[in-house]
Amino acid sequence: MATRDEEWSHERLQTFLTLEPPESLPADYNVLLKAYRGMTDELFVRFLPIFIAAKRDINTRLENGSTFLDLVLQHRKSAAYADALRDNGAISSKD
Repeated sequence: MATRDEEWSHERLQTFLTLEPPESLPADYNVLLKAYRGMTDELFVRFLPIFIAAKRDINTRLENGSTFLDLVLQHRKSAAYADALRDNGAISSKD
């Protein structure tokens, strides 16, 4: 979990790309979820270009068709995360 005054290197952000998902969750969705839960919004903004550059899918979907942006939009204090996702090409299944 990130704290406000903690410095994260580029390499530390990249380690999130190696996280293995549980069997029921798409790998890219799991990486986004772990980053969202473990990073401040500023770190998440820095992480997303790394995620995209690694050819990861920002619009990966769950079995029900929902995207990661759909999840983030359900949280009332997630505007900065949602904006970062949209700025990097994320879409909602409701769009």
